[in-house]
Amino acid sequence: MSEFALEASRFRQQKEEFERQARQTAAFFLISGIDLAAALAARGIERRRIAARIARLIERERLKGMRRHWSYDLNRHIALKQALDRLAAQEPRSDKAGSPQETTRQKQTRPQHWLRAG
Repeated sequence: MSEFALEASRFRQQKEEFERQARQTAAFFLISGIDLAAALAARGIERRRIAARIARLIERERLKGMRRHWSYDLNRHIALKQALDRLAAQEPRSDKAGSPQETTRQKQTRPQHWLRAG
């Protein structure tokens, strides 16, 4: 009987994970217009382009939050961050990952508005 209970528990966990991913995919599409499944399947430059777009959306949402804009939504902010994390977690590593050129490029494209004196 314990084998049956273990199998039922695994089934419930798989079902909950599937439902969580379906909710995240639907919410992400409504927020950004990007199909999360297609984004996760993308490779190379297309994947980096999608990640950059998500990063821009996160930055815009963060700025809305800092300015206490009426349309800021913490749930939207969290959903974007989770999608970006999921996209980064499944990104295949290449031999060039972490190279000095890539690191320099990332530093140059990073928003620098917080460095300015207000």
